[in-house]
Amino acid sequence: MTSRRTFLAQAGLASASMVLAPSLLSAKSVNGVGIQLYSLRDQLPKDPKGVIAKIAKAGYKEVETFGYSKQNGFWGLSAKEFKAVLRANGLKTPSGHYGMDEFFSTGKTEEFYSYIEAAHATGQTYIVIPSLNHDLIKTAADFNSIADKMNKAAAVCKKEGLKLGYHNHNFEWEKVEGTTFYDTILAKTDPSLVAMEMDIYWVVRAGHDPISIFKKHPGRFAMVHVKDMDKANHELNTEIGSGTIDFKTILGKAKLAGIKHYLVEQENFTNIDPYVSIAKSAKYLKTKLYL
Repeated sequence: MTSRRTFLAQAGLASASMVLAPSLLSAKSVNGVGIQLYSLRDQLPKDPKGVIAKIAKAGYKEVETFGYSKQNGFWGLSAKEFKAVLRANGLKTPSGHYGMDEFFSTGKTEEFYSYIEAAHATGQTYIVIPSLNHDLIKTAADFNSIADKMNKAAAVCKKEGLKLGYHNHNFEWEKVEGTTFYDTILAKTDPSLVAMEMDIYWVVRAGHDPISIFKKHPGRFAMVHVKDMDKANHELNTEIGSGTIDFKTILGKAKLAGIKHYLVEQENFTNIDPYVSIAKSAKYLKTKLYL
């Protein structure tokens, strides 16, 4: 399995074929199309202000951050400076991916509280766990322990006026002692405190149906990563609407799922300029899915 250790990992695929009426989808997205900034991880360190301006020009209204540290902020910008750049370009940030391994492995909260400060400074609502060190989730007992710790972290977030989120890859469905990590956290975390961020690509690539999961756990999925699967190579991403995933059918269940934020993510670009790619994805979501 591929993984992006410090920040995230990867996965996904899908099926279905029903076309939805524009009115059915248009009423569901009030926040506008967003993008996970990991998509432009190679460009951001060189010119974060320029990249943010190009993201706005490509048609996005929201961004999801990743990789924050108190020492370096967001690519050399403090959280307040970053918010100012977003505001200048008409953008907001509802959520950020923050590495929580230290909290889950040692219980130390200094880093965790630095994320809370960054979330407040940027106006974020969700502190999202992007992935976990696999050494923390080897056994079913580990699954339960992490779920308990998620509830504790979520309670801290609640006191701070924030919400905890969890972003999946595909390893969450590996069977261990008759259960899976994903099933455990859905069952054992408090739905009022822990929001799920479904990465649709990884769910499909793991061989599961997003809609079935929505039906089993209605209202749990405040955010989705909209990431398409290349037709020729399922390990690669492609522009939304150009791959194999039937987003019209899946996102047609947005109300059931509880989706509030739609975040494009593309982890690789093949023979296309990244800014052309993200503009194509934004256009598809707006003109074909009416987001």
